[in-house]
Amino acid sequence: MIWLTWRQFRVQFLVVATAVVAAAVFLAVTGPNLLDDYHRLNTTFIDSLAYERLNPLLYRIGQVLLYAVPPVIGAFWGAPLIARELETGTHRLVWSQSISRWRWLAVKVGVTGLTAMAITGLLSFAVTWWSAPIDDALNSGQDSNTYLPRMFPSTFSARGLVPVGYAAFAFALGVAIGLVVRRTLVALAITLAAVILIQILTPSLIRPHLLAPVDRYIVATADNIRGFGITGEGTNQQVKEMEVATGTVAAWKVSDKTVDKSGKELSTLPEWTMACAPGPPPAGPKQQVRTTPAEVACFQRLADEGYRQHVRYFPKETFWDLQWREFGLFMLLALGLTGFSFWRIRRDLS
Repeated sequence: MIWLTWRQFRVQFLVVATAVVAAAVFLAVTGPNLLDDYHRLNTTFIDSLAYERLNPLLYRIGQVLLYAVPPVIGAFWGAPLIARELETGTHRLVWSQSISRWRWLAVKVGVTGLTAMAITGLLSFAVTWWSAPIDDALNSGQDSNTYLPRMFPSTFSARGLVPVGYAAFAFALGVAIGLVVRRTLVALAITLAAVILIQILTPSLIRPHLLAPVDRYIVATADNIRGFGITGEGTNQQVKEMEVATGTVAAWKVSDKTVDKSGKELSTLPEWTMACAPGPPPAGPKQQVRTTPAEVACFQRLADEGYRQHVRYFPKETFWDLQWREFGLFMLLALGLTGFSFWRIRRDLS
């Protein structure tokens, strides 16, 4: 059974494995130079990346690959694994050879699923290791508009254990869908769409609930204000929302809402808060933005009247806690889907 399983999925394995191993080898070769630059340049490390071509390209390729591998594994490894057998009827030949349905499914799912997790784990380890200097620089407070701290949703899903959990879930989902629909192309399309949708929705709908975020009330000032949301045109403009800095480097902010002194969340702020909004940026490229007396008075009035920002965020120290919880959640879902597949194969398949 193991030999037969290998024969059936070796093409898919070789395609994905070749790309992953090639990427891992390339990252292993270039990683030490990136680490040397980090130690040598210290506080100017992130700025120096703007003058390079290879390292920024590798950074993006690593993230794209870790986002792409789970859907590919689910659609091209998981979905056809059983659906193709049921569609062509070859499963009947195996079941007539004194091999039980459960053993047949266990071997196919075990060999292919563990291989999928191993391949994804290798790629995730390589990307996480290679990106560590960039992540460390951002966690130490270096600013960048190109690279985001590893706690941010777009980076978090391409680090550590989470991609492995996604791959296991995607594979198990593909197998389960293939068992239900029994059509390879249909199962492939549904799995691909479902996995991508889950990857998109998880950061906003699932991840914030896996761990309790830090909950704070911060008074907005000219120093900590980071943005204004303004609606309307001309003289009818009104401040809809404000955003303040948390004071914590590399934290992932989940929400930032303005509340009044009673704690009620506001959809729009009083008209006079328009005076808090900064004026146009200075003409010179490096000139500092100066706070006007009107802005200072506006922020003082905000504080005096009890307006505050209700901020919820995850500090960088919670990275591995969230990683383990999200990985564990998707592993549990993968096990549940696998259990469903074993139940389903005993029901109405002939």
